[in-house]
Amino acid sequence: MPHGKPAGIPCVQLLPDLRCALFGRPERPVFCAGLRPSEEMCGANREEALASLNRLEEDTG
Repeated sequence: MPHGKPAGIPCVQLLPDLRCALFGRPERPVFCAGLRPSEEMCGANREEALASLNRLEEDTG
């Protein structure tokens, strides 16, 4: 997504099984490669992680 990804819109590289199609590849964006998830960011489960990501997108969108 050359002009950024709007909040609430899945990344175009997200596969149906929710994995990144570019993971480990040189064309993966620097931002994604530099992301270092932590317990603070991800919470204790998938629901908490998604809520945290939604807040991050809204705050930076």
